[in-house]
Amino acid sequence: MPERTVLQQADIARALTRISHEILESNRGADGLVLLGIPTRGVVLARRIAALTGEFSGSAIPAGSLDVTMYRDDLSRGRVRTPSPTEIPPGGIDGAVVVLVDDVLYSGRTIRAALDALGDIGRPRAVRLATLVDRGHRELPIRPDFVGKNLPSSQHERINVRLTETDGAEFVSIEGGEAA
Repeated sequence: MPERTVLQQADIARALTRISHEILESNRGADGLVLLGIPTRGVVLARRIAALTGEFSGSAIPAGSLDVTMYRDDLSRGRVRTPSPTEIPPGGIDGAVVVLVDDVLYSGRTIRAALDALGDIGRPRAVRLATLVDRGHRELPIRPDFVGKNLPSSQHERINVRLTETDGAEFVSIEGGEAA
């Protein structure tokens, strides 16, 4: 099955704007918020959401990154990528409402690893999850608080998120799968 685009650049921008408003509404403002993106594209999305929430609230929202590579439970399967630096904003995460940001939520294992990594860094008041795409197929009881697009998919399909900062183009596509 050929690759088909499901979100264009304008759709991604709208989704991030909506997520930003929902985060501020849920938190009743910007106080105590920290956004941490999961590399690679989650970091880009966290920075964009931090800029938008800052613009809407009039307050700077700290954003950083949280590498989960060494916390993954599939390291023995050989699917290891080079770790990225974890960057916690000044002030840390203790007592903060941390919003983890990732591009695609699938099995939930990356988020479980992120929760483990977060526990080694500090003790947030609460942890929320924002994802651009939720494709289903959870293996763990993890549910996003803020979703750009629910995209039910077959396990044989692949969701590709491309962002200008990392890929030079901006879209979300789905490829593969079996003929119905």
